[in-house]
Amino acid sequence: MQADRFRLYSEVDLEIVVDDMARQAAALLDATPTVLLGVLRRGAPLADKLLARIRVHAPWAEVERIDLKVKRYADNLELLHPDTSLEAPQGADLMNRRVIVVDDVLYQGYSLMRVFEWLSTQKPAHVHAAVLVDRQRHRMPVRADIVGLALKIAPEDVIECNVPPYETDFAVDLWRPAESPKG
Repeated sequence: MQADRFRLYSEVDLEIVVDDMARQAAALLDATPTVLLGVLRRGAPLADKLLARIRVHAPWAEVERIDLKVKRYADNLELLHPDTSLEAPQGADLMNRRVIVVDDVLYQGYSLMRVFEWLSTQKPAHVHAAVLVDRQRHRMPVRADIVGLALKIAPEDVIECNVPPYETDFAVDLWRPAESPKG
């Protein structure tokens, strides 16, 4: 049986979604210096898109952008690390700052939980999570404060966020893997 792929949201759709996420983020901002922490890979360019829209909705806000490398799965969703691997950015000062962690998909919550654990050692004033897609199948006690899309799909289906420069189109696809033959 062949795998199926469906385009759920196009670039035009997602520009509206990112703008809504920026409005949600702007509602959280105050005089506290803010850091948008993009989770590499796709969370980093999403954080850039989000920052551009935040600057429209909250031009007065002091917002810095840095990236954080967090890895549990390969891009093909093959498990790489049983425990989520994290490489902290060098020289990042997060103490007494509002940190908004930006990622593409919140699925079971392992990666986000690891980021929150690390952030707790950095003593930020506030920590929030922003995700383009929340699959709402968390295994860890985490949630996103800023959610672009909440999609409840079958556990065996996969949400693929296509984010330039890693993919050509900015889009969200549903991928239904082929069933393996029973024998």
